[in-house]
Amino acid sequence: MSEVGRDGLRGVVPGRQARVGERGGRRRRGGGEVVPPAEFRSYYGRSVIKAPTWEARDIGGYLFLGGLAGGSALLAAGADVTGRTGMRRSARAAAAGAAGLSLAALIHDLGRPARFVHMLRVVKPTSPMSIGTWILGGFAPLVAVAAADEARALLPGRIRPLTAVLARPSGLGAALLAPALTTYTGALIANTAVPVWHHAHRELPYLFGASSLAAAGGFAAATCATTEAGPARLTGVAGALAEQIIDAGVHKRLGMVAEPLSQGRAGRYLKAARWTTRAGAAVLAVSAVRRNRALDVAGGLALTAGSLFTRLGYFHAGTASATDPRYTVVPQREQLRDGRADPADRSRKARKS
Repeated sequence: MSEVGRDGLRGVVPGRQARVGERGGRRRRGGGEVVPPAEFRSYYGRSVIKAPTWEARDIGGYLFLGGLAGGSALLAAGADVTGRTGMRRSARAAAAGAAGLSLAALIHDLGRPARFVHMLRVVKPTSPMSIGTWILGGFAPLVAVAAADEARALLPGRIRPLTAVLARPSGLGAALLAPALTTYTGALIANTAVPVWHHAHRELPYLFGASSLAAAGGFAAATCATTEAGPARLTGVAGALAEQIIDAGVHKRLGMVAEPLSQGRAGRYLKAARWTTRAGAAVLAVSAVRRNRALDVAGGLALTAGSLFTRLGYFHAGTASATDPRYTVVPQREQLRDGRADPADRSRKARKS
């Protein structure tokens, strides 16, 4: 039913082959589109993936405490080798206490202690959860033995010589596992479909590792003698600076997927994390020159709190991004449009092939 004129077909109605957003039919003088570009909508506004059901108190605390335990074990081993007994004592106690509470938080989230034991029945190298469980399961007894030697006076007489012999090897063994303990939680949550966590898979292990060093250095500086706190101050400041740089890189690279990191509860936590971390690093830097006990306590506790806020912020940002389908579908459409795929998806396809 179309008419053929000197300018081509007239009165053409787009059929089934009309492409969304393409110009078709008779062109107007001012331009225009027969079919407007489609806006993203999900089915009744429902989320595409299921949001995590984890409790922030359990898993957020587990992420923070595991990092604090690993960083403290590294500082304890260094203090043991260099003869800083006060710093060694406080760092070992922090490592053992944080590791115990981290295990308790994980078991509480699992619901039954038997489930944690069942996770130790297999070793799956491709599963961060399986490897992380074995790392934490091996780390906790080592730091417990090292910390027990610091309370030697409270132990029975027959056990004291044994802890004295095993304390240093146990502390050094825990230090070997500590780097993996401080970073595996980042790989663990990144190995999910939660948009913020999944798209930040490159940075999350390094971000959590740097945050762990900031917390451990700050806590050790706040709890040990001022004369021995030099390495703790340096570790805390270096970890804080690295954390700020990596966090800024996450916001820049993720683009619109990083919006939950600046909104709602997650945004408030991360804003508090940035300010407390910067303040703590600045105070510890001043204390490194003045050797002031009050500055060590204030700066160290600020860095520890900043690390906790960072973990809670990223935890809540991931939950928020899972409930909004835009952060799942829009990046996938952009990747298909640009002819590129997510590196994690490529690696999964390669393993399957």
